[in-house]
Amino acid sequence: MSTSKSAQSQALFNRALDVMPGGNTRTTVWHAPHPMYAVSGSGCRVNDADGNQYLDFLNNYTSMIHGHANPVVGEAVRRQLELGTCFAMPTETEIVLAELLCERVPGFEKVRFTNSGSEAVMMALKAARAHTGRPKIAKCEGAYHGSYDFAEVSLDSAPESWGNADPNSVAYTAGTPKSVLNDVIVVPFNKPEEAERILRAHADELACVLIDPMPNRAGLIPTTTEYLEMLRRVTHDTGMLLVFDEVISFRLGYNGAQGVLGVTPDLTTIAKIIGGGFPIGAVAGSTDVMAVFDPRQGKPLAPHGGTFNANPISMVAGTAAMELLTPEAFDRLNALGDRAREGITRAFADAGVDGQVTGGGSLLRIHMTNVPLVDYRSARATAAQGAALTTVVEFMHANGVLIAETGLCALSTPMGEAEIDEFVDIFAAALKTTGQPRQAAE
Repeated sequence: MSTSKSAQSQALFNRALDVMPGGNTRTTVWHAPHPMYAVSGSGCRVNDADGNQYLDFLNNYTSMIHGHANPVVGEAVRRQLELGTCFAMPTETEIVLAELLCERVPGFEKVRFTNSGSEAVMMALKAARAHTGRPKIAKCEGAYHGSYDFAEVSLDSAPESWGNADPNSVAYTAGTPKSVLNDVIVVPFNKPEEAERILRAHADELACVLIDPMPNRAGLIPTTTEYLEMLRRVTHDTGMLLVFDEVISFRLGYNGAQGVLGVTPDLTTIAKIIGGGFPIGAVAGSTDVMAVFDPRQGKPLAPHGGTFNANPISMVAGTAAMELLTPEAFDRLNALGDRAREGITRAFADAGVDGQVTGGGSLLRIHMTNVPLVDYRSARATAAQGAALTTVVEFMHANGVLIAETGLCALSTPMGEAEIDEFVDIFAAALKTTGQPRQAAE
């Protein structure tokens, strides 16, 4: 972005440097030399402090499924503001949203609210330990599940630390205790035979297997049917719980990713789209497992509090947002996702540049490689691929389209075919700047 188009954002960043480490309070929005500061949004467009407008294909990292300033959500929030924003008492608003979620997803017999996806994952893992009496968890290599120490293990492991068929447990945050690494068993994604061998070897001490059905950080590659069937069979055989992280993938369909895939986990974590643009998270699952949170007989097996849990603002915003997500709305949005993926694939072919797009429904991720992508290791970009993607992302930002630096994109309901075609046209132009010709076949 040129200086003339970012002077106000630069000034804001200089102020932020005085009061925040690195001028930042959210690592994911950092962008060198400084981020662009948002001031407003409407529908699928965002405006920054310098008067630049962007077509928003990031939507606050997939959470704004109805785009910005949705009038139905806004009106629900305005009504609640006049009544109060939070109390040291429950309100009917949490019952309404819980009823909606339980009616929509067969595997949701009971729901418990948190304030973020990270909190939801943390409480799901605690619930699994409390229910089974076992200390360890298993997770897939390269998958992101929020900022709980145990969920972060092997999030961004590099080739030199991968290990062989049995992936190593690698710390993500400096200072992570060795005891945390010892209590996380890492399995390869989408490799059922290897993963089953590892899970069965540790079955007596594993409380659960945590999996995102389409993990973004691991390439936004859908889980195969064979892999999911293996997980459901092994967890059933061994008494482990199967925990789905649908914080992002819940937007794949009316009944979430599990409805699309036809697999019912024991617990599910959800967030983002269920809050209508406000902080939220939730753990949902079977009555039997969710009973660990029940306080009626004294201290629960898994105590769980939170000052803003189920606050009425998030509850009414989430209810309004979810009511707008009818089966027809999902069909329309997912069809736009298909149009976007087809357009991206066509643009790569027309430009003669190596690349592909992964994802499903209203989610997609761009990769600058033609190598078959099946798991985290195959999807991890080389230095050259990373540089090419950075060039594409920066071109798109400079030409008014927001996508993640990883190539992640998320659609919103205010979009139509015109916005998809606008995105594809700018992406096609961006490919011409990469200087990355297609590699000759061997």
